[in-house]
Amino acid sequence: MTASVVAIAASAILIVTYALIVSERVNRAVAALLGGSLVILSGVLSQQQAIAAIDFNTLGLLVGMMIIVAITRKSGLFGYCAIKSAQLVKASPAGILAAMALVAGVVSAGLDNVTTVLLIAPVTFIICKELRVPVYPFLFAEVLASNIGGAATLVGDPPNIMIGSATDLTFNDFLWNAAPVAVVIMAMQILICHLIWGIKLRAAPEDRSRVMELNAGSAITDSYLLACSLWVIGATFVAFMAAEEFHIQTATVAMSGAAVLMLLDNLRHPVHLHGENVSKALTEVEWVTLFFFIGLFIVVGGVERAGLLEEGARRLAQATHGNVAATTGVVLWSSAVLSAILDNIPFVATMIPVVKGLAPALGGAEALRPVWWALSLGACLGGNGTLVGASANLAVAGIAERNGVPFSFVKFSLLAFPMMLASIAVAHLYLWWRFL
Repeated sequence: MTASVVAIAASAILIVTYALIVSERVNRAVAALLGGSLVILSGVLSQQQAIAAIDFNTLGLLVGMMIIVAITRKSGLFGYCAIKSAQLVKASPAGILAAMALVAGVVSAGLDNVTTVLLIAPVTFIICKELRVPVYPFLFAEVLASNIGGAATLVGDPPNIMIGSATDLTFNDFLWNAAPVAVVIMAMQILICHLIWGIKLRAAPEDRSRVMELNAGSAITDSYLLACSLWVIGATFVAFMAAEEFHIQTATVAMSGAAVLMLLDNLRHPVHLHGENVSKALTEVEWVTLFFFIGLFIVVGGVERAGLLEEGARRLAQATHGNVAATTGVVLWSSAVLSAILDNIPFVATMIPVVKGLAPALGGAEALRPVWWALSLGACLGGNGTLVGASANLAVAGIAERNGVPFSFVKFSLLAFPMMLASIAVAHLYLWWRFL
């Protein structure tokens, strides 16, 4: 197969795969796997090359954290945190609006943001029902906060996991470089939500009393599992921070933490129930997401082999004249806008090889550091721009609509998109001050 034919085939497969993903007429995992299959069947990649294109560190990290979250969820920890947060602000609607957003952001920094909103949203409905206040402002604030919190750490959002794995940026690198601006943006977004909704929210004294009387402790359904989960989560994050020192990959840390937590969970059960217990934990893994990644890695690998991403990097370098500051700005803003329109995961998968290809024009791999942070912040924060920008947005919209709360694309995006642009402006100033 000639180079031009390979390029045409790889381009066509990428376009069709993206079109199917964006249309949502076909499950995104199916679309990605079909695209990956076509890459191999068309001869763009051999099966061995396709397997080599899959980033197993990303997959291992996702699986490990998903298992840890699945087991921890059974303890009731997340419900306890949500109720306790509401009570700490004396059941004030404005205080709860800020507190729940803060909880969503902090939890999303350590866990997958989709999981975070799925855990917090049901408790939000309970609290809002007791206070007799509209639930939409709270869900809106939680969605934005979860995506901002996810931008702060290596494990908070899949785009960061992918970038970290591709560049050897560590857990500590994200804490030092991405977390500071995420904290500033979180505070700004909470303030904006307060000005839009918080100052208007009111609840009767008797309704606030009912929330104060909720027993947060009753949310804890398994104290043994709670203790084990807290210990393993703490140890896992310490290991993430020390991983670079001991030359250990993040996937190894996450999978080790998951294995230990499954073992501790099994110790209190008879041996004949161990298999069933482990099976329940594994069924909580989001296999659809994992196979979506597998197919996507192969599709992007085919495009990379065809030389299209290298050509894209060359043209981007030409457009910015090899200027690091200009390239950083272009990558940040384009990533934000495109991630608001497309799912940020396939976008980042495509952009990683493009950014790598910029190294010669910008002066080497070290010069790419601000560009990587621009891609990370743009993709994670850009997901807040529209309802389809991030999986967490759609997850909350689904929960809301099942509970009779309209969560339309237009209503969400008209407010979320300007707020997203404001966050990107802050990120741009931060990158310029910190790196450029």
